[in-house]
Amino acid sequence: MDVVFNQLFAGLSMASILLIIALGLAIIYGTMGVINLAHGEFVMLGAYATWALQSFAGLGVLAALPLVFAAVAAVGWVIEKLMVQRLYHRPLDTILATWGIGIILQQAVRLSVGAESRFVKGPELLSGNTEIGALVMSNYRLFVIAFSIFVLVGSWMLMTRTEFGTKLRAVIQNRGISECYGIESKRIYSITFAYGAGLAGIAGALITPLFSTIPTMGTGLVVDAFLVVIVGGLGSLIGAASASVLIGEATALLSAVMNDTLGRIAVLAGIIILIRFRPRGLFPSDTRN
Repeated sequence: MDVVFNQLFAGLSMASILLIIALGLAIIYGTMGVINLAHGEFVMLGAYATWALQSFAGLGVLAALPLVFAAVAAVGWVIEKLMVQRLYHRPLDTILATWGIGIILQQAVRLSVGAESRFVKGPELLSGNTEIGALVMSNYRLFVIAFSIFVLVGSWMLMTRTEFGTKLRAVIQNRGISECYGIESKRIYSITFAYGAGLAGIAGALITPLFSTIPTMGTGLVVDAFLVVIVGGLGSLIGAASASVLIGEATALLSAVMNDTLGRIAVLAGIIILIRFRPRGLFPSDTRN
């Protein structure tokens, strides 16, 4: 049981990272219908921005979080304005365009800082472990779990309890009618895309003390995040939260029982079966018009 509890905690901490990444994907797709294949590269940019801020400005991970969010959100805003905005209602073109953007961002990082692994030191404030019986929990991983809940609640409040959220929901329901009422849908789309990119940047910053930072680090993470969004229901925040916990915990437990490769295969098989019977996911969102 000690091993099981520790694996559950490890799965929960990984689920927290997936949740923050998947929230950005879910928000962008739910609002704009855009499948953003460059989302993993936004995670990578967040990780490298954190490394740069620590290496050259002496900022720790916690202090770097708001700056990383702003920087990656700005990159997302520029990309949406220059390319994505021209491809609305052309999903195949958008997939191809964002895939190309991802490749460009990866190569830009390779050319500017190199392809070797970079490492970021975790915050001293959160060093050490918390022990409850035989359960050993990293303080930093506990912070990541708590922060992911904060991001989830904050995103939900932004979407449901603010003027921006009201306008956003109006654009999702019917873009044409909302524009008749003076809502600038293009501006709403730009802000939403930037917000989703900023969330990916935050996820990249949070994982830097846990994993090495390389130009291709976002590729595997975004695949898992897409699985979370599909299982949870496209565009659903609650679905993304539920699916991230489900996939994270299942992967951790099955990897412990079998091995990492077989565990991931088993999880993927379970997802395929689930989609067979619930093709719209666990918590499908309302249909966009």
